Amino acid sequence: MPPSHSTRVVLAERPTAQVTPSTFRREVVPFDFKAGPGEVVVKVEYVSIDPAMRGWLNDRRSYVEPVKIGEVMRALGLGEVVQAGEGSGLVPGDRVTGTLGWQEYVVLDSKAVRKVDVPRGAEFLDFLGPLSMTGFTAFVGLLDIGQLKAGETLVVSGAAGATGSIVCQIGKQKGAKVYAIAGSPEKCAWLEKELGVDKALNYKSPTFRDDFKKHVGYFDVFFDNVGGEILDFSLSRMKKNARIVFCGAISDYNGKPKGLTGYLNLISQRARIEGFIVFDHADRFPAALQYFGEMLAEGSLKRKFHIVEGVENAPSAMNLLFTGGNTGKLVVKIAKDSKAKL
Repeated sequence: MPPSHSTRVVLAERPTAQVTPSTFRREVVPFDFKAGPGEVVVKVEYVSIDPAMRGWLNDRRSYVEPVKIGEVMRALGLGEVVQAGEGSGLVPGDRVTGTLGWQEYVVLDSKAVRKVDVPRGAEFLDFLGPLSMTGFTAFVGLLDIGQLKAGETLVVSGAAGATGSIVCQIGKQKGAKVYAIAGSPEKCAWLEKELGVDKALNYKSPTFRDDFKKHVGYFDVFFDNVGGEILDFSLSRMKKNARIVFCGAISDYNGKPKGLTGYLNLISQRARIEGFIVFDHADRFPAALQYFGEMLAEGSLKRKFHIVEGVENAPSAMNLLFTGGNTGKLVVKIAKDSKAKL
């Protein structure tokens, strides 16, 4: 029996800082979804919560259009096909991934989703982690933009997050010395004991800068997910020809950036800082899938998922990214009957 209704979360107003209770609005609509020719109705099981989503709420020029007021919040997700229109190429029961949004059910053109076949050693949720944009971002950013080489010194900020934790593991697998930056003793312990980084540094410690100088010294590659003061400090700790991979600046997404003061070191150290958008590197996705697929099959890739239950809790889940409340990949479980081992 199909449900009688579907719940969705839409953007009600644009936030000026953190997401507040008035930023989004919960709506309950009758279930009258029908799959037309070439379309599918998808029951949404999980959606990804990513730092980039905060930028999609701002009405300014970016690499994607902002979410419109009254529009369902955009999010990459996983789901199950419950209706398949003629010519869709899919059948009920197929599990798919695509931009599904914060809603329980959605009608989409079948070309907007991709059927998921879970490889050996992986789980369905991995298609919101290493086998999706999270993993691709780590792979492209570190290997193509950062051009990490064996024996080099790698520093990763936001290291206990979804992308950072994968970057750390790629670094170790490639033979680099890996130093992780995180925001609690628990996260630092997880990074050292579970992921095997050479040293994890707590940026909230009063001795953080001294600890960095003592243990890291100077780095070859800095994979930055945080921006702000940590990025500025890193500009004083570069080796000659260092590369800073500017993946994100989560410390500044909810406010006005203060700017950098140490940028002149880029000249003296012949260093570079480069931002990138993973969608520009789609030609590298097959290589990333193969790389992570092999690691999952042999059991060498470790991952952690932080699961928040209920579509109505998606807005508050987004704030966890900015308070350091999550370890690993943050997702919201939409379907009550979905089960994940991770």
